[in-house]
Amino acid sequence: MLTREDFWEKLGDGVYFLDGATGSNLLAAGMPRGICSEKWVLEHPDILVDLQRRYAASGAQIIYAPTFQAQPIALKAVGWEAQTEDVNRRLVALSRSAAPDCLIAGDIATLAAFCDSWDPKNFDLLVENYRRQIRGLLDADLLIAETLLYPQEAEAVLCAAELEGAGAVMYSFTMQPDGTLFSGADAGPVLRELEAAGAAAVGFNCVAADMMTPYLVSKLRRYVKGPLLCKPNAGLPVINDQGIAEYPMEPEEFSQILLQCGQNGARLLGGCCGTTPAHMTAAVQKRMEISDFSKKTGN
Repeated sequence: MLTREDFWEKLGDGVYFLDGATGSNLLAAGMPRGICSEKWVLEHPDILVDLQRRYAASGAQIIYAPTFQAQPIALKAVGWEAQTEDVNRRLVALSRSAAPDCLIAGDIATLAAFCDSWDPKNFDLLVENYRRQIRGLLDADLLIAETLLYPQEAEAVLCAAELEGAGAVMYSFTMQPDGTLFSGADAGPVLRELEAAGAAAVGFNCVAADMMTPYLVSKLRRYVKGPLLCKPNAGLPVINDQGIAEYPMEPEEFSQILLQCGQNGARLLGGCCGTTPAHMTAAVQKRMEISDFSKKTGN
């Protein structure tokens, strides 16, 4: 696993492109709703491999392994709690086979669906779940703790990563367009504290891409000195007649907003819910516009 310094050296002075959504694309490919996606992926590996190969072909340089909810508290529902470490290792290896020339990020997510992750009484529970997951992710190049809701979750990941000797860890919160976390805390100071504690990058994901997103980047940029991560959704979801969320933003419109986010100082750019390899292809094609603007402004 890379150290934070190794990761920063690879990133250099430019932008780095992340992949787009995994879950919404797996659903579109036939994965049933409400199941354990990690189990389904291991039973249908070709679908995940095809998706990640297309992200790599789009120009994405960091691919997220599909380990979003591969913690023992979540895997218990399918009887895989005891296999937590092995499940994570297998999913990292699967992503590595799909995109051997990309960095592979072990994906760690909020546990709010399984416990009161904001409650200090559950801090030890969070740490133990994340420790077991991280043990299975040490073959990844780095870790991404994403879609976090509460500062306590990030603190638990930080603690678990240190105890397990993990290297570079990025932290990404879902938040309101004004930069407020769903806990009510102002995101800027939280990101600044994580960066001071050793985060390789900080930022946000699962925020609707719209004209407020570049503003959010600008606001957060005031608090952090290192790489800022921006991975928004393809617009606001629309619920169809089947009760399924659909994301209306087309690749070109999405790429224009991501371009503005890059020009406003985000250096790790990707897509969350509703984005596809086509969205990332359109975004990567604007790399030179971002780089030229950054050189002129010093962002």
